[in-house]
Amino acid sequence: NQQSRDLFFDLIDVENYWVHRVKEFFAASPFRLKLDTSYSLRSVVADLLRQAVKRQKDAPGTYYAGAVLQHLVGAKLQCALGPGVVRHREFEMRIDHRSFTTADAPSGIPGDFLLGDVAIHVTTAPGEAVIDRCRENIEAGLRAVLVTTSKQVNVATVLSENLGLEKRIDVFDIEQFVALNVYEKGKFIAEGRAHAITNLVNCYNKIIESEETDPSLRIEPL
Repeated sequence: NQQSRDLFFDLIDVENYWVHRVKEFFAASPFRLKLDTSYSLRSVVADLLRQAVKRQKDAPGTYYAGAVLQHLVGAKLQCALGPGVVRHREFEMRIDHRSFTTADAPSGIPGDFLLGDVAIHVTTAPGEAVIDRCRENIEAGLRAVLVTTSKQVNVATVLSENLGLEKRIDVFDIEQFVALNVYEKGKFIAEGRAHAITNLVNCYNKIIESEETDPSLRIEPL
């Protein structure tokens, strides 16, 4: 009835107000990249995601972790391939009130990134929908790559097996996906790694500036 609908939209307005206030608070608090040479590069990337997950819990209704994951992948790809090759897009950080799930890419786009014949899907919570998108990619003659968190790799693998696609989809965890690139770009020496990480962070922040309206998604090295 009309009263229920009015109450529903009033609640959305209240939530939007508090989400805006939380964003204002976090705007002055970018994510911190703690580059301790005694820690593995995987742990450095994992710590960034932990910060995003914590912030997400403090601001219900947002997907900070998904945004950081997507733009880290985008920054890594751009560092590897150079500017102008990778197409970036804004991450939909708000939960759609009409559904409990959100697509990993807009309708009609094979994945979050399409490079050559490779469709790359990026998600913090792989489900049957994203595996089905990978199947569609494969049937269209594309290679399917899925990047997720280390804790979700097994989930994605099992779902792939359920559809008989375990030999057709490359599943990577974000920590490995980024860390290996940093080692390679840094030529496996300390000075090179520091330079590679600086380039990665700079590239990531430029993506945030050009694609996002929330400055709190930026990364500030410590």
